[in-house]
Amino acid sequence: MITGAGSGIGRAIVLELIHRKVPCCLIGRTMSKLEEIARSAREAGVECIPKAVDLGAPEAGTVLGEEIRASGRPVHLLVHSAGAIRRSLLEESTVAEFEALLAVNLVAPYALTKALLPLLHASKGQVVFVNSSVVHYPAAGVVQYAATKHALKGLADGLRQEVNARGIRVLSVYPGQTATPLQQSLYAAQGRPYKPENLLQPEDVARALVQAIAMPYTAEITDLMIRPAVKG
Repeated sequence: MITGAGSGIGRAIVLELIHRKVPCCLIGRTMSKLEEIARSAREAGVECIPKAVDLGAPEAGTVLGEEIRASGRPVHLLVHSAGAIRRSLLEESTVAEFEALLAVNLVAPYALTKALLPLLHASKGQVVFVNSSVVHYPAAGVVQYAATKHALKGLADGLRQEVNARGIRVLSVYPGQTATPLQQSLYAAQGRPYKPENLLQPEDVARALVQAIAMPYTAEITDLMIRPAVKG
């Protein structure tokens, strides 16, 4: 199950899993994007179920989790790739903007993970949180976003201590700047030239993530830092 599956890193993760013949549940805001991926998966002989959900809506994570549990399907892997960002100085920002970021970046992953824990326990599954390098490299203008990502790190680290003994692995991935539509919009808002060839590619992140979760169960990769090869 992958959130943010319609574009960017989430989409790349889905395509990498499809390549490995892994059936997926695709969660995103735009059904047309999810259906396009699902059609490609079916052509490759892999089942993918698209499900349009706005994770910024109240109770969205809880409701989605309950629907998945009611379906009776097992869940072996839960990847939180959906995310939102807004650039503004703290003094110019609003509490409402911060709460909107919290809803997508923290509350939804928390609620969805909580709802699906029984299924993950049953399958001895894995949970992946796609975080951000902003946790380790703070920057002005993204204080609200950074705060949500620091909290997401705390959620992942604490969850790992609670569920490892029951066979669940928890991975946090910290990509640097990645060539996604969201990153392009951020460059445009700042009036900076966008050169995607100098950034991480979504496929780079997806490949590293899938390799990490494919490790034998005698090992656990807890944190994965990925940065563009071109610095500065």
